[in-house]
Amino acid sequence: MPTAHLRDILRLALPASAEAVIQLLFNFLAQLIVAGLGATAVAAVGFSNNVTLMLIFTLGTLGTGAGILVARAHGAGDRGAVARTTGTAFLLAAALTLGLALALWVFARPVLAALGAPPDLTEAATPFFRVSLLGAPLIVLSIVAGNVLRSLERPRVPMFATFAAAAVNVALGYALVTGFAGFPELGLVGAAWGAVAGQALRVVLLGAFLYGPRGFIPPAWSGVGRSGRVLTGELLHLSLPLAATQLAWTGGNLLYALFLARLGTAALAGVQIANTIEGIFIVASAGLVPAATALIGQAVGQGNAALARERAQAVERFGLVTGVVFGVLFALSALALPALYPAVGADVREVALGAILINAAVQVVKVANLVRGGGVLPSGSDTRGVLIGDAVSAFAVGLPLAWLLAFGLGFGVWGVLVARVAEEIVKVLIFAWRTRKLAWPRVIEQQAASVAAASD
Repeated sequence: MPTAHLRDILRLALPASAEAVIQLLFNFLAQLIVAGLGATAVAAVGFSNNVTLMLIFTLGTLGTGAGILVARAHGAGDRGAVARTTGTAFLLAAALTLGLALALWVFARPVLAALGAPPDLTEAATPFFRVSLLGAPLIVLSIVAGNVLRSLERPRVPMFATFAAAAVNVALGYALVTGFAGFPELGLVGAAWGAVAGQALRVVLLGAFLYGPRGFIPPAWSGVGRSGRVLTGELLHLSLPLAATQLAWTGGNLLYALFLARLGTAALAGVQIANTIEGIFIVASAGLVPAATALIGQAVGQGNAALARERAQAVERFGLVTGVVFGVLFALSALALPALYPAVGADVREVALGAILINAAVQVVKVANLVRGGGVLPSGSDTRGVLIGDAVSAFAVGLPLAWLLAFGLGFGVWGVLVARVAEEIVKVLIFAWRTRKLAWPRVIEQQAASVAAASD
């Protein structure tokens, strides 16, 4: 890997990875607070989060599309296009997320019940779910702002904003869950209010950095004329297939959660604990995604196909290294389960232990999928390939195999975990095939044509 590529990757990836690790560490602390309320509370949070994250991840792809287009405009030196793309992405994200979150809030209880949550889980999860939905628009706006700032090579700004927001989330959540320092003791729903307060702070901070007196860009949007329709169309062209991908991915996660809920609260809570801990280690590689988006997008904006290809390959190789290193550390984290989760029960910890060891063994595969599916393929305008990989691996392989192993053959929770490994392996093969097919000169030609159409 050329030294220049490695230096550029680290410059952009380290702050983004640090941001993700900070967020997951504080989420982990928040889960420890909830774990003090028992296994049902942990399971309720995990189940409701599967629904909320479906909304957030699906609409958060507007941030990915905006980040790609902003990186290309930044590489071409077009500051006006940066401002118009950012403003348009904000408006779309706010309108869509607010509408969907409101609909889910109104029908929160029947939605959870219709998805198969047992009555006791529905009862515990509904208040938490409703408050969490209030934070969904704020999270999506933060995703858009963070991607724009990273594409403008300002990755430290979202990192510091996330640190402040996460600190508020945990501190206020703890106070509201437990009634500490005179705060009302709200129990589980207090954790949700802490998260909403943290996300509100993050939006304010990111907005100030983007549009404040010393902001990086002036307020602007694409308008409703021809150039506006072209820009909005390009944004949706990149974002909609990724939204469908995220909908398939989060929908698959929800179905896995339903399988686990059918196997019992211990299975659902144990896997939720393992997933939370895994997130801390896998997101250490997550900074490679915005690094790929920014570096490849700038090369496309500069019209340099060879540079785009070199940067894509460099990010992929670096992902192999981080996947191995953090996979080993994730496996070692299993030693801390008894100390971290004394209140959830030995059966829950046993499931969490097995889930950690199984997922740690394939973390290098997961990181490869993260880098290609989140950064390289979208930067090469192959969002269709991402959709194919996620949909086929989950719905043609993972979920049917999980049902067969868990219920048909009686392997229970271990069958579900093995099926998820098979899903990741199929996905990495599909993504590798689509990556080899990328034609960077064609991507540059398409980008030039879009810019010309928007300027007419």
